[in-house]
Amino acid sequence: MSNQLPFGFGREPSDSGGDDLSNQMPLLAELQKLFSWSGGPVNWDLAKQMAVSGLSGANPGYSPAERTAIIEAIRLADLWLDEVTDLPSGVQSIESWTRLDWLERTLPVWKKLCDPVAERVVAAMSSALPGQPDESGEQAPSASEVAGLGGLSGLGGLGALGGMAGNLPIAGIMNQIGGVMFGAQVGQGLSGLAREVVGATDIGVPLGPDGVAALVPANVVAFGEGLGRPGEEVLLYLALREAAHQRLFTHVPWLRQRLLASVESYSRGISVDLSAIERAMSEVDPSNPESVQQALSGGLFEPEQTPEQHAALRRLETLLALVEGWVDAVVAAAAGERMPGADALREASRRRRASGGPAEQ
Repeated sequence: MSNQLPFGFGREPSDSGGDDLSNQMPLLAELQKLFSWSGGPVNWDLAKQMAVSGLSGANPGYSPAERTAIIEAIRLADLWLDEVTDLPSGVQSIESWTRLDWLERTLPVWKKLCDPVAERVVAAMSSALPGQPDESGEQAPSASEVAGLGGLSGLGGLGALGGMAGNLPIAGIMNQIGGVMFGAQVGQGLSGLAREVVGATDIGVPLGPDGVAALVPANVVAFGEGLGRPGEEVLLYLALREAAHQRLFTHVPWLRQRLLASVESYSRGISVDLSAIERAMSEVDPSNPESVQQALSGGLFEPEQTPEQHAALRRLETLLALVEGWVDAVVAAAAGERMPGADALREASRRRRASGGPAEQ
């Protein structure tokens, strides 16, 4: 069996051979930290830890020359865009980001996007659990009175967490479990995104601070690989897209809020099929940590979409398509005959979106 434990924690050698459980299972100390999170429906400390861990050895820096090139490219892009749109520049400052910089600078918006969905999923899971207060107001059982949280009993490890949980109601335990669960999934997703996105607005949503136009040099280089175009041309094309997004989100102020509201509307209709969770958890081998991690990362807690959610998702996709359509049109007009490889770069950008990946998901 591998020594790798769920959520990226590895086994450590014990200094003593006694019966102290903490010596035999150092993971419990880490679990206690995870389950003490009280900052919201997503354990963002864990999410950030996992994302940073996923970028270990994959966070190249950039040179002063690269930073200067990005500043000049975005300034030139703004001049070109002035000729093709009435919206004035939305760029207040220009930054170069490493992949870790992107993670740090975009976390506040990710919290706004992910917390409503996670909160609704956890609430749905808690309400579906047996033993919740009924119409007579009977108190729900505490964590120490519940043997493994219904269908989660197959994990076995929850019994060891009883001392940590004390007399916390079962709904409170579900909040802690949900925070860990979503923190792990979000962290993995952000790690993948950080390797792909080229700027602050690349996924069609303004992720960075207001008015900050930013590009990720390492990912700009990766975007241009295999296209047969000069690096300066690739950089300028992506600078055009970044500057165009900044204009749109700065001078159409309702757009940002409408995008976030669409996510919240989607989350309000979430429900969870607890029986499916129970069936999946019954297949988890508690002696095999990898099976636990596989269950958590395999869509175990993904809710089924309702008709209302399909409608909300279509609205969100429509908004993103409108944003992308406007940006694509003004960038094509601005590049015009100035950029010989504009059509090839435009097609590469379209293929990148169509092929999926972390950003599209």
